[in-house]
Amino acid sequence: MKRFAIFLLSIGLTACGGGNMEDLQRFVAETGKDVQGRVEPLPEVKVYEPFTYGAFDLPDPFKPRKLTTGGGGGVQPDFNRPKEPLEAFSLETLKMVGVLSRKGVIHAVIKTPDNAIYHVRKGNYVGQNFGIITQIGDTEVTLREIVQDSAGDWSERTSTLILQE
Repeated sequence: MKRFAIFLLSIGLTACGGGNMEDLQRFVAETGKDVQGRVEPLPEVKVYEPFTYGAFDLPDPFKPRKLTTGGGGGVQPDFNRPKEPLEAFSLETLKMVGVLSRKGVIHAVIKTPDNAIYHVRKGNYVGQNFGIITQIGDTEVTLREIVQDSAGDWSERTSTLILQE
């Protein structure tokens, strides 16, 4: 039985080999004749030119500038006075929600972004630009702010908080 299995196996293996492969060779030859290999040339390499950075004496544009107490003459904020609570908020986030009068002194009612309510009067400081309240009307609070420009000089500007309905 063992001999018979070996005999069948050898016949099967001889049947697989050595056949006619003309059709395969013809197919490969026909398919390959239309193909033309073309490789694009490499791009020209540019010569590296070193650049010398010469702006070490200029201020770094990626670091925040610090306010300076010195500078030219004119208006300057008082850096030595204690800060008031409303100076922690930018003026754009504060809302005037009312006006009241106590003992003849007019107070404005200011609401902060965290919904805290403050009563301020003429002379109080508000906002982050050293804003001092100069006038309180029925519908608005007028402030005089001291801001620093890009050259480091201080200047005054007038801002208002309008009553929010």
